[in-house]
Amino acid sequence: MPGRHVMGEQPPLSFKKTDECHTSPLAKRLLQIENLQEVFLGSDFITISKQADQDWYVLKPLILGALMEAFVNGLPIYQESGDPVKSTPVSDDPLVNQICELLETRIRPAVAQDGGDITFEGFEDGIVYLRMKGACSGCPSSSATLKSGIENMLKYYVPEVLEVRQVND
Repeated sequence: MPGRHVMGEQPPLSFKKTDECHTSPLAKRLLQIENLQEVFLGSDFITISKQADQDWYVLKPLILGALMEAFVNGLPIYQESGDPVKSTPVSDDPLVNQICELLETRIRPAVAQDGGDITFEGFEDGIVYLRMKGACSGCPSSSATLKSGIENMLKYYVPEVLEVRQVND
């Protein structure tokens, strides 16, 4: 539904078929649809992943029906769980803070335009560990994005960064 906010200013959330989904009635409803694997709720978009052997033309009416029901009836997209999700860790290490600032201000907005998200998982021995989410998770281009785009940018602004590696589930 163009123009509708999903998460607004809240950090993006990702739910898989195996998750409880207690914080998102919408994700829970969508993941009840057979052959869907993941629901990613971004600021103003929703990314849905399906099993590779399934056709979108079969799933699309079910997905759109669940989305329309939620938005037209004003059903909650998510519910506060009491534990706020932080995309940027607070650290005493100025390098980690610099890396996270670059991720927040330059990289995450670009990745969100492709229906995904990226989160900082750690920095150790010059290696930055990042997790791709949403449409970027499992995307064949994500490794090229990490190496060509993100790694080059981080190396340029933070010379102590030697490499960027993707963390997988």
